[in-house]
Amino acid sequence: MSDNVVFDKEMAKDYTILIPMMCPIHFTLLKNVLVNSRYKVELLDNTGPGVIEAGLKYVHNDTCYPALLVIGQMIDALKSGKYDVHKTALIITQTGGGCRASNYIYLLRKALKKADLAFVPVISLNFSGLDSQPGFKINLNMFRKMLAALLYGDLLMDLENQTKVYTKVANAAEELTARWIEQLSWLFKDNKAYRGKELPKYMRMIVKDYAALPLERKPKVKVGIVGEIYIKYSSLGNNNLEAFLKSQDCEVRIPGVVGFILYSIYNVLEDGKLYGDNNAKVALFKTAYKYILNKEKMMNEVIRKNSDFMVFDGFEALIAKAEKVIGLGTKMGEGWLLTGEIMELVESGYKNVICTQPFGCLPNHIVGKGMVRKIRTIEKDSNIVAIDYDPGATSVNQENRIKLMLAIAKEALEKDGEEK
Repeated sequence: MSDNVVFDKEMAKDYTILIPMMCPIHFTLLKNVLVNSRYKVELLDNTGPGVIEAGLKYVHNDTCYPALLVIGQMIDALKSGKYDVHKTALIITQTGGGCRASNYIYLLRKALKKADLAFVPVISLNFSGLDSQPGFKINLNMFRKMLAALLYGDLLMDLENQTKVYTKVANAAEELTARWIEQLSWLFKDNKAYRGKELPKYMRMIVKDYAALPLERKPKVKVGIVGEIYIKYSSLGNNNLEAFLKSQDCEVRIPGVVGFILYSIYNVLEDGKLYGDNNAKVALFKTAYKYILNKEKMMNEVIRKNSDFMVFDGFEALIAKAEKVIGLGTKMGEGWLLTGEIMELVESGYKNVICTQPFGCLPNHIVGKGMVRKIRTIEKDSNIVAIDYDPGATSVNQENRIKLMLAIAKEALEKDGEEK
C-alpha cells in the first residue's frame, strides 16, 4: 500500500502550495491563475549554493541536474523557516514520457522522507491522469486560462527579447512586461482575455505596446537558446544565461513553451498511428492539438499584422525543418523538437545557437550536440555550441566557452557589415 500523503479537499483550504521556478513570465501568470482559483500558491525564488547543496544532499548525484535543482529548491524552501511545513504542499509537473522528468515526483517524495518531511503532500500537475489528488483539480475554465497564460507568456518573452537590448530607455521592455503580467492577471480574475475574440484583442494591444517602445536599432549578435526544457528557461539552471548574453550586448531568441506542448501532443498522435493506441484518447489529443495549433497560428498572425517583429513559422513548419535532419521517431526528452528548434533559429537569422543540456542527459546529447555536424552540412554558416550544466561546472568555464562562440559571431557580423 502506498504511503504517499494525499492532498485532500480540507488541505486545499489552508495549505500553501509551492511551485518551483522555471519560466518567470509564464509561471507568474500560471501562479496567478491558481491564486484566482482560490488556491494559496507561492512561486519559489530562492537561489544560490543552498539550493544546490540541498539537492546534492537529498538526491543521488547521478540524477539529472534539473531534478537536483527543482528538488533542492523545494527542500531548501521548506527548511528555510519561512513556511509552516505542516501547512505546506509541493507541486511538480509530470509529463508521463520516457524522460527521467516523469520520475521527479518519486525522487521528490524519496528526498522528503530522507529530510524528515515525508508528511508534506506532493501534487502532480499533469493531463495524463497520473497520481490524482482530490484537493487539486483543474476544470475546463482553469485549463483555458492556463493555456492563455502560456500563449501570453510566449508572446511577452519573445517581444521582450526582441526589444530589450535596443531600448533607448534602460529596462523599458522589462518594465512593460511586468505591467502586462499584472494586467493580464487581473483580467483573468475577471474572466476576461482568454476566450474567443478577447485573446487576439489583448495580443494586439501587447504587440502594439512593444512596437511603440523607442528603439535604437543597431547590428547586434543574435543568439538562440535551445536545450533541455528546464535548463533552457531557468536562470537557476543555466547560471543566468540570458542576463549574461544581455551583458555581452546580444539579442536573444528562445523558442516558446507552447511548441513543447504541441510536440508532446503530436507524439501521442503519432503513437496512435503506429501502435493503434486507445481511440478515445487519440481523439481527445487530436482535438487539443488542433485547438492549440490554431491559437499559435492566431498569435503569429497578430504579430505579423501589427508589427515588424520577427515571427517563427509555426509548429507545422518546425516539423518539416526537423525532418531535414532527424527522424520524428526520436522523441525521448526534447527529441526531434530540439533539433528542429536549432534549424528554425538558424534559418530565421539566429545563426549563433547555444544548446543548453544537463551533463549526462543522454537524449539531449543525441538530439542536440549529436546533430550539430549534420546541421552544419545543411546550414554552413551556423555557429553552434553545446554547454553542459551540472553541480561541478563553473559559470566561468561556461561563459568562456560562450565568449569564444560570440567572438566568432562578432567576426561574422563585422564581415557581413563590410560586405553590405
